Order: sequence, then C-alpha cells, then structure tokens
Amino acid sequence: MNRGKRTRRALAAARDRQAFTLVEMLLVLVILAALAAVVVPKFAGRGQQAKVTAAQTQISNFEVALDAFEVDMAYYPRGGQGLNELIEVPAGASGWRGPYLKKGIPLDPWGHAYVYQCPGRHNPDGYDLMSMGPDGQAGGDDDITNWEE
Repeated sequence: MNRGKRTRRALAAARDRQAFTLVEMLLVLVILAALAAVVVPKFAGRGQQAKVTAAQTQISNFEVALDAFEVDMAYYPRGGQGLNELIEVPAGASGWRGPYLKKGIPLDPWGHAYVYQCPGRHNPDGYDLMSMGPDGQAGGDDDITNWEE
C-alpha cells in the first residue's frame, strides 16, 4: 500500500510540474538572445558575398557562351552589339548556331550591365568582361572581372 501512495504522489508532482515557470522562460530567452548575438554578425555579410559569387558565375557562363560563339564564327563578338550577338544573329553571319545564352543577357546582381570589350585591354587576344560591382563604377576593389591583376 505504501508503494501506491508514493506512485500517486509522484504522478501528482509530475502533473503540477508540466508548465514552465517564468524564470525558466526568461532563461531560455536569454540563451537565445546570446546565440543570436553570436550568429547574426557572422551571416550579415553573406548577402554581399552571395552577389559576388553570382557575378563570378555569370561571367563564367558568358565565357562558355563566348567560346562557343568563337568556335562557330572564328571570332569573338565585336563592335556595338557585343554580347547581344550571343542571342541575336549578327548581320551577314554564316555559321552562327545560337542563341548561346538561353535567357538573354542578364544584368549583374546589382542591376548594372556587364562591360564587354573585344579586343580586351587586359586580354588582347580575347576579350575583357567585367561587373562594376556594388558601386556601379569601373575601377576599384569591388569590380569582378575575367582577368587577373
């Protein structure tokens, strides 16, 4: 019989203990706030890094398309049309097998047009391709290019 009384007391104590106390809730909030203070700053710069990576990927995609164009046409796009020749047949072209880009010419992740120059100043036997980066100005540390400086 004594054993039955202990079991009932244990069940009653467990039933009374089912809810969190205010102190426990505050402790959990303090722990979550401390974790957020550590984690949030680490991820704050990730948005900008993601845009840089997206621009590098787009430049790589342009390079593949430009190389395919060059294989078919024996030259890289030149003149005012530049990258548009990857999606529109150049005047008097024979051998064009495009479009070489499926979705047209995208803007860079900051909403600016990519800068294409052929022949390039940095790649005289090929072309220069650049995103002006977040500031939208050519020159500076934030430019993303297809050449090494």
